[in-house]
Parts: sequence; C-alpha cells; structure tokens
Amino acid sequence: MKQFIRYVMSLGVFALSSFHTNAQTVGNTPPLDEPMTAQYFQAPYMANAAMAGIDTGLHVTLAYRRQWSGIPGAPESKALSADYMLFKRVGIGMNIYNDKAGLLNNTKVAFTYAYHLPLSTNGASALHFGLSGAFIARRLDTQKLNGDVTDPNINAFNRRDNYFEADFGMAFTRKGLTVQAAMPNLVSAVKTRDTDVGIDRALFFAAAGYKFETGEQLSSIEPKICLRGIKGYKDIVDAGANFAFLQNQLNVFGLYHSTKSFSVGAGANYRSIAGFQVIYNSQTAGLNNYTNGAFEVNLTVNLAR
Repeated sequence: MKQFIRYVMSLGVFALSSFHTNAQTVGNTPPLDEPMTAQYFQAPYMANAAMAGIDTGLHVTLAYRRQWSGIPGAPESKALSADYMLFKRVGIGMNIYNDKAGLLNNTKVAFTYAYHLPLSTNGASALHFGLSGAFIARRLDTQKLNGDVTDPNINAFNRRDNYFEADFGMAFTRKGLTVQAAMPNLVSAVKTRDTDVGIDRALFFAAAGYKFETGEQLSSIEPKICLRGIKGYKDIVDAGANFAFLQNQLNVFGLYHSTKSFSVGAGANYRSIAGFQVIYNSQTAGLNNYTNGAFEVNLTVNLAR
C-alpha cells in the first residue's frame, strides 16, 4: 500500500513539474466557488495544506454540492481530497476541486507536502507546516453554448493559459486544541497589484477549535470559529460546533456565517472506516428571496490505519 501511494504521489509531483515548465502564466488565479463545508470538520486538509497526513493512514473524501436547484446553469461543485502519513513526520496529499456555473468550468489540482514537528516527547503538542503546488484551468463549456461555437472570442477564452499556484498552511495542535492559519494563492498574492481587479480570490483562512471528549452517549463536542479573507469582500466569520454521539457513530453540526447564512449537517460513521455526511447550506441574505440554498453530500473513507 505504501509503495503504491508513493508511486501515485510521485507521478503527481512529476505532472505538476511538467505543467509548470510548459505553462505560460504563473498566478492570476481565476475565482473559485465557495469552499466545501466538509473542510470545517470532516476534511480539514481541504482548507489547510498543513493538515495533510496529520493522522495515520490514508484518508479519502469525496464531496458534491449543487446550488440553486431548478435554475439552468446552477453552480455545481465537486471535490476529491486524499492525504496520507508517508513517514512519522511527513504527510502528503492531493486535492482536486471543480466547480461549474453556467458555461464556466473551473478546475484546481494540487499536490501537498506537509511536515509535522513534535514539540513534546509524548507528541501531545506539535507544529504542522504544509505547502501545495497546484494548477488551475478555466474553460467555457462549448457543448452547452447557445450560440456560434466558432466565435473567435470563445476560442480565445479556451486557449487561455492554465495557472500555476501555491498554497501554504500551518497549524498547532495540543490534545484537543487545533489552531490553523493558511494562505492560499500565494503566487497571485505576490504578482497581483492592488490596482488589479482579482475579486473573489481567497486571501487567507484562520481557524481555532477544541474537541472535548465527553463520554459514550455524547462522545465529543467540538466548537470552532474560522475567519476567511476574500479579495473584494468583507472578511467572513464562520462559527459553530460538531456533536458526536454513540462512540462517534453519529454526528450533527451547525455553522453560522457572517454573510447571514448557515450550514447544518448530519452523518454516520462505520467503525472509523467510512463516514457519510448530508449538509444543507442556506443562501446569503441577498439571495434568500430567489434561491433555496445548496445541498452537499460527503463520503470519507479511512484506510491503512
């Protein structure tokens, strides 16, 4: 299993290196949709490269979200996340994110290296660092186009360069405490000037949470607060908690966002091997009268633990 995973990740790193060599553009990240809700409790690696391989075994998460049901061209998002503890202090990971809205199709593929530094002899506290190299492609879906597909402007858009990006993250853990800080789109942050438009680009992510182990019926309570920075918008605060029951076999969680929206979800876990989550995300205050929110489903599988 370890040799296979190392082989797959090596191919990924090679692919990224080849892409970076041939790419004509570095940075200038196109806007991606709202992050998957799975990143808050179920799959923290989606938000922070430092969380790759933080726990033993291989962790794979599949996520799907559909927004604004009943509207043609409604936003649709898919994500695949996999991370693995390669060595005692080294973790690796892969993130694939795709979102579609109308004719626009955005895809991001990232490969991650993380280092976990113990701060105590018993490993109760540690610092974690992660760096991801990624490429982002943005295209128009000409098959759904109601118009002239030979339009030179459309062909010019689809000939746009792919973009190389880098994400950095760090975290501190001590027993139930986890404090995180991440800076996505580092290349764009360096290259993009204040006069550039570049709105919707994620600037930073910070989070702090504590997992209280309580007992068998109510297994744990994990309150969490997050702060997200997005270029062109006010910073967004996310606050909520996850509640696990019956030795972590069932869970429910809720989050309130400062955009005057909320997320609620529930799930089930089978022997810490697999977990399934169903999530509802309400719309922001400005869209409440027009749409009915978004539904998200997540499947997590833990192997080779």
